[in-house]
Amino acid sequence: MSGTFVGMPAFPKAAHEALRNETLRGNLRHATHTIRAKRAKAVAELSDWAELREAGRRIKDDTLRHLDRHLVQLEEAVTAAGGTVHWAADADEANRIVADLVRAIGESEVVKVKSMATQEIGLNEALEAEGIRAYETDLAELIVQLGRDRPSHILVPAIHRNRGEIRDIFRTEMGEWGRPAPEGLTDTPAELAEAARLHLREKFLRAKVGVSGANFMVAETGTLVVVESEGNGRMCLTLPETLISVVGIEKIVPTWRDLEVFLQTLPRSSTAERMNPYTSMWTGTTEEDGPRTFHLVLLDNGRTDTLADEVGRQALRCIRCSACLNVCPVYERAGGHAYGSVYPGPIGAILSPQLRGTASEIDASLPYASSLCGACYEVCPVAIDIPEVLVHLRERVVEGGPAVREGNRVVLKPAKGHAAERAAMRAARWVFAHPGALRAGQRFASRTRRLHPRTLPGPGKAWTGTRDLPPVPAEPFRDWWQRTHGGKDGAK
Repeated sequence: MSGTFVGMPAFPKAAHEALRNETLRGNLRHATHTIRAKRAKAVAELSDWAELREAGRRIKDDTLRHLDRHLVQLEEAVTAAGGTVHWAADADEANRIVADLVRAIGESEVVKVKSMATQEIGLNEALEAEGIRAYETDLAELIVQLGRDRPSHILVPAIHRNRGEIRDIFRTEMGEWGRPAPEGLTDTPAELAEAARLHLREKFLRAKVGVSGANFMVAETGTLVVVESEGNGRMCLTLPETLISVVGIEKIVPTWRDLEVFLQTLPRSSTAERMNPYTSMWTGTTEEDGPRTFHLVLLDNGRTDTLADEVGRQALRCIRCSACLNVCPVYERAGGHAYGSVYPGPIGAILSPQLRGTASEIDASLPYASSLCGACYEVCPVAIDIPEVLVHLRERVVEGGPAVREGNRVVLKPAKGHAAERAAMRAARWVFAHPGALRAGQRFASRTRRLHPRTLPGPGKAWTGTRDLPPVPAEPFRDWWQRTHGGKDGAK
């Protein structure tokens, strides 16, 4: 199991395989439709939702514009409150910092709060290589871990599993990781939840080290925030003697007042709740309350490269609500694994190619994993224009061009396999720039319309395999206008 999904095939091939799995498609259809219906109802309760959305966008954009200043302020506040701040340029450095901290304490196991940042860097695998076992405590993450699986959704990592599959995983795998599942376990939600609670309880009580991410970091006070629905996060954040939090540098907000906006929009957009059942906040360490030692690992791993892209940087606004996944027709049918990243769906299609670059086959294909319908933009609580970024990244894949990688300005080469597309776009650009050629081409197409095939040959066959080729009109619009109006505006 790899946190970074290295070696996955390109999205079209992975999605094609996923579409054959009728059980997967049924699970996804039921779950996404249920979640998005509940979300729509929760959002409709707020008459000022549009204003909150715009406020979130502006806060995020302003924070990213002055990210260096806010990060320094955060470090000073965390240090003053008794915490220790570490800076990690990439996944390897972050994994090494965490492993060294755990080894220095003399422990060989940690309990974890659900964290996409630690999945992004493959922390569990890195710790295992050092002889340290990481136990996921979120119910869905536990299912994924026990099933030796990969997460397929930002909010509900085991969305691709149904209750029967979860029961079977618990029965066969729990005993190898700790307390086994109860005898006669059924697939009723209450029994599955109780089996997980009993399994995890012993781990919470003996763990000396907890590892978490954070939904937000407040620069002015050095406060970290984790929102969740099960209570496992609260246990991991308060019971262990040492807490290590690995957080992407974009998760920062300047003030508590800014945080208030996101504590309204995040729960409604993610779990369709008015507020999260558990909102845990901590500032450094406090005598006789919570962990005695706190370490904050600030993770870059491609984020400053993304920040350098004036169009693509809006992906860093993301608050990981997953609303875009639940409305996406492509995600609903292909599932999360096809994206080859811990960030699936529309946000993953724009975030992963920026964090990892577009050199690999899977990352070069992700900007095309969309119909550009715009539903993702409509539901995003921080107004990320995902279709705009997708088109921007498609241009980068096809044409190459200037970009920032690992802090250096580079010129990317066009990805392989797009020569025909480049030629077609350049030909179209030339034609549109020469009105005479455009007019001649339109007339030729109209006069030969009876000879046009109903399907396209070659690579175009895939496109017309599921849709009709639009018919060419009997005459171009310009000729019709000239004939009926004499080329004069306002003619009757």
